[in-house]
Amino acid sequence: MEPSFQQIRAARALLGWTQQKLAEEAGVGVMTVKRLETGAELRLSQRRAVGAALVAAGIIFIADGTEIGAVATRDGVAIKRSD
Repeated sequence: MEPSFQQIRAARALLGWTQQKLAEEAGVGVMTVKRLETGAELRLSQRRAVGAALVAAGIIFIADGTEIGAVATRDGVAIKRSD
């Protein structure tokens, strides 16, 4: 699943990262992150790099209709706990 621009924005906020931090972690330019977060169509490799950086930081992307316990979700994000 490729993350949507809403998920990218939400995941970054959940981590407390700036756009600059996400760009550094993903190895892309900060303008790439800014454009991704507004829904601009960019190269698949750029979207994947940003998604991979977020997953490496503990983000879990959740697809429509996924059930977690008794709760069905809409596209969203969650973060792994580091207990």
